[in-house]
Amino acid sequence: MKFYNVIIKYRFWLSIVALLLGLALNFTGTSFWPIFPVYFIALIGFASHFFIGPMRLIQAPMEAGNIEEVEKILKTIWFPGLLYKPVRSTYYTILGNLAMMKQDFDSAEKHLKMSSALGSPMPEAEGANKLQLGMMSMQKGDLKQGETYIRAAIRLGIPDKESEAVAYLSMCQIFMNKREFRAAKDYFRRAKACKPTTKQVLDQIKEIEKYISRVPG
Repeated sequence: MKFYNVIIKYRFWLSIVALLLGLALNFTGTSFWPIFPVYFIALIGFASHFFIGPMRLIQAPMEAGNIEEVEKILKTIWFPGLLYKPVRSTYYTILGNLAMMKQDFDSAEKHLKMSSALGSPMPEAEGANKLQLGMMSMQKGDLKQGETYIRAAIRLGIPDKESEAVAYLSMCQIFMNKREFRAAKDYFRRAKACKPTTKQVLDQIKEIEKYISRVPG
């Protein structure tokens, strides 16, 4: 696995070496077909570098929380427009998540919208993307747009129960604001049914529970 990662990391330069080797053999009088495998290796290397990129290398530093290494790897993608569509969607999602970590919400929204426009081969990933866009819209006070995004996230599916609970709590708050209390209570029950465990989500549930029982509906 480590050897494969090294190949991915240096395949662009290895492809240049293979190309130069093929050209050198041609100049020495070797005919094309015996050298063809060398050219083919160079072609595969260049194609995979520009159309797939080094996204496989990102998993380990992401899991380790090494954001600097993730950003360093992303910078080796010189022409993101050439990436295969699902890979490009993942690329923009990661850029959006990194921007959110830095609280650069304008950049985060821009990249997440680009990812959403491209779509994802996994509906759950697209659902998580829509949820993030919805949360950012709510932070900006645009509850109508936030509702649209969060509804789409719920429809597409959200990959984990904690995030699903956040989506339902957000919808609860939106409907409380619209004074549609029956719908708000329904979303609140759905949030609790997810049985979240993270402190932040549990604190939000306790806070809403203080007043939701007193509202009509």
